[in-house]
Amino acid sequence: MGFSQALSGLNSAATNLDVVGNNIANSQTVGFKGASTQFADVYTGALAGQGVRVAAVLQDFSNGTLESTGRNLDLAINGGGFFRFQQGEEIVYSRNGQLSLTADGYLENAQGARLTGFPAGVGTGGQPETLQVPAGAMPAVATTAVQASFQMDATADAIDRGTTPFDATDGDTYSYANTGTAYDSLGVQHTMTTYFTKTADNTWEVRVAVDGSADTTTGELVFDGNGVLDDGASTFANYSFTPGGGADAMNFGIDFDGTTQFGNGFAMDTLTQNGSAAGSLVGISFDETGNIIGNYSNEKSQMLGTIALANFRNPEGLEMAGDNAWVETGTSGQPLLGLAGEGQFGGLESGTIEKSNVDLTSELVDLIVAQRNYQANTQTIKVQDEVLQSAVNLR
Repeated sequence: MGFSQALSGLNSAATNLDVVGNNIANSQTVGFKGASTQFADVYTGALAGQGVRVAAVLQDFSNGTLESTGRNLDLAINGGGFFRFQQGEEIVYSRNGQLSLTADGYLENAQGARLTGFPAGVGTGGQPETLQVPAGAMPAVATTAVQASFQMDATADAIDRGTTPFDATDGDTYSYANTGTAYDSLGVQHTMTTYFTKTADNTWEVRVAVDGSADTTTGELVFDGNGVLDDGASTFANYSFTPGGGADAMNFGIDFDGTTQFGNGFAMDTLTQNGSAAGSLVGISFDETGNIIGNYSNEKSQMLGTIALANFRNPEGLEMAGDNAWVETGTSGQPLLGLAGEGQFGGLESGTIEKSNVDLTSELVDLIVAQRNYQANTQTIKVQDEVLQSAVNLR
């Protein structure tokens, strides 16, 4: 019985050495989770027992240290959850977010597994799919609304329209002018000029022209005695312009909310519009909730999809699949899908990787202990051999 006990100890110690050695070997593997060996005695009614066996090899899913890389496609989960990948026909889960963008726009890891997520704007209400960054350009958007706010100079002299007709080429026929940008349906940029003329106390005529057109649309801004715009008394019609070149006619209104009249001189506070030129994709970025943001040459951006994270009721039940990935099992339970930063899921960190959670110093100590355990069991075999040899030599 002594030989079988020692042999079981040797086998168990060898397994422990394998586990510790594997931890040490992967101490620099991104997203790796260390493991530990659990032992159990073997008892079948004998007084001394039958030895030892390996009861389980458990993985430690505690978080590793996050390290900044500065590489845009490196991702890490700051908290719970796993990245969900499709590798061939199999779904695997990993904490390694080192990604690359393929020629056809898929986000892949080093093993060719493709990152999965939800279509843009759908969230968890949709079905997860492999994420693909579209290569197409962002279409042009025609200007349909302009938001502007100005400071009108209350000390400016009034201009009598009866004696001084408006002339865009003559600065003496208006009080103040400012230019902005508008876009037609083909994304062609046009210069939008707004002319302000003080016609009476607290009353300003507004004219808008595009590309220096002689045709202008006229409105009126009326202020109260405190210099605040009176929306009810003010009027301004939509501006219409036919740009030519095959583009549709432009039609937009201007909202002057926030415009004031004080004795501080003329100034433009804000001027924004909702149109844009067409733009080519120049790069992608990720926010902390897992949204993939496409950045375009027209200085616009749009959401292209959302990374799906997964978690399990019992992560220790996951089965190792190699290449730093795991697959679900009946013990782990079914995956719970969600978005980064919500509930049990950690936030997403771009330009960051999660290092192995192996404590190298602790593992080296464990290695010494495991080695001594192995040597002790060999010593047991040696003693049993000596005892048996003594019995054989009896005369």
